[in-house]
Amino acid sequence: MAQGPLYEARIQRRDLPFVIVAPQLPMFDMKQSAPYLEFRDQSQMPRRTDGPPPPRNAAFPTPEPMRGAVPATEFPFGREGPPSGWDRCEDDLLGLIDHVLATYDADPDRLYLTGLSYGGFGTWDLASRHPELFAAIAPVVGWGHPQLMPPLADPPMPMWVFAGGRDGAVLTKHFFAGLNELERLGHPDVRFTIHEDMNHDVWERVYGGQDLYDWLLRQLRAIQAPDTDADTPLGE
Repeated sequence: MAQGPLYEARIQRRDLPFVIVAPQLPMFDMKQSAPYLEFRDQSQMPRRTDGPPPPRNAAFPTPEPMRGAVPATEFPFGREGPPSGWDRCEDDLLGLIDHVLATYDADPDRLYLTGLSYGGFGTWDLASRHPELFAAIAPVVGWGHPQLMPPLADPPMPMWVFAGGRDGAVLTKHFFAGLNELERLGHPDVRFTIHEDMNHDVWERVYGGQDLYDWLLRQLRAIQAPDTDADTPLGE
C-alpha cells in the first residue's frame, strides 16, 4: 500500500488524498517513501492551479456542470406537475376508486397508487391530497414537488420512486428536492431507484418485473379514511 500527496479535484475545488493498494508493490516501512514517489522530479508532482479548470477533452463532453439537487424555483412545473395533467380529473379518479371499492371484493387497506410520466406526477398530487386512501405509492418517471410532501411524511407513506438515468424528458436532478424534503420531515424509508441505463421508458422494466408488485402487497394502509356515509362518493 502506498500513500501519495494530495491531488486536486479541480471542478470541486478541493484536495483529494489517495491510497494505492497493489499486491505487486514491495513492502516498505511507513516512514519510507515509495520509489515511484521518491524519484519523481518536481515537474511530475501535482500542483494547485490558480485559474479555472482546464478545458475538458473534446472526446468527453459535459453538457452541464456537475450538480446535485436543484431548488424548486428552477423546476419546469409547479406542484401539480406538467400542464393539463391528472389534477384536472381528480373527481373522476376518486369516483372510479369509490365505484371499484363498492362493486368488487376489494381490500380498502391495500389500495395502491402508481402512474408513469404524466401519471407519475399525478401520483404525487393525488396522494398528497388524499393520503388517507392509499397504502403505498409508486411514481414512475415523475418527480414530486417539495410542497406536496408534508401529508406524505406524517404518517409516512410507503413509496418506491423510479427514474431513468438517460431520461431527457423528466430529468433525475428534479427528483431530489422533494425526496430531500421527505427526509427533512422525518420520513424513515423512501425507496428511490434510478435505472441508469434506461431512458423515459423505465416503466417497461418496472411494470414488466415482479419486484414492485411483491413490495406493494406487503404494504398496508397506515391511517384509516374518515367515516363517511356509505352512499357518499369519495369525490364529493
